[in-house]
Amino acid sequence: MKWLPDNWKPKVVAVDIDGTLTDEKKRINPNVIEALSRLEENGIPVILATGNVRAITYGLWRFLNLSGPICCENGGVLWHPDWGETKYRADGSEAKMAAQWLATQIDGLNWQGIETNQWRESEWCLSPNEDLERIEKLIASSEWSHLSVVKTGFAIHLMEPQLSKGSGLQIILKRIGLTAEDLLCVGDAPNDLSMFEIAHWSVAVGGAFAYVAEAADVVSPFMHGETIQPLVEAILE
Repeated sequence: MKWLPDNWKPKVVAVDIDGTLTDEKKRINPNVIEALSRLEENGIPVILATGNVRAITYGLWRFLNLSGPICCENGGVLWHPDWGETKYRADGSEAKMAAQWLATQIDGLNWQGIETNQWRESEWCLSPNEDLERIEKLIASSEWSHLSVVKTGFAIHLMEPQLSKGSGLQIILKRIGLTAEDLLCVGDAPNDLSMFEIAHWSVAVGGAFAYVAEAADVVSPFMHGETIQPLVEAILE
């Protein structure tokens, strides 16, 4: 299959984690580790662009020995050790209050949400099993109507409207001296659409949400993390 456009190679690659590097049980294929290492060895930095929290993203970044910055919580938290500071683009307090309010409106809704909320710095996440349609309607008619409600396979994210992976990556690219024309991104879920929109080239993994696959430049015939090794081979050919 044709992974890349003619006469173009990325200078930087941004990858989602959950559902992209990992399978539906959050396991990483060992081939992913080797493939991302090969990109780095060939001078192509890898950016982890994820809805997950910094604590988890940093752990993966460190153990994969990556050099690119990390874009956590859908662009809400941006970090690289060379920067000397973390860039926070929201504080998450409004999203948390909105979650607490939703629990007064929907019987049985657990506002405390998913386990990683204990480390969340810029947004708040509810369980993916909560009633998305009801949450969207309630938020739209509330004092938090400006908040975005985005469902992935692992959570329902409540976040401020300026937050997205795409806007976070644009800040990162400027900081590392590259542009969106240099970027290839890989993802699977609705929160990846904003990076598909800005990147020169986008790849949806097998198992991606149907409308995310439709928005990608290429859809992988391989499920989840099995996509990474053949993609990297095509980049380094």
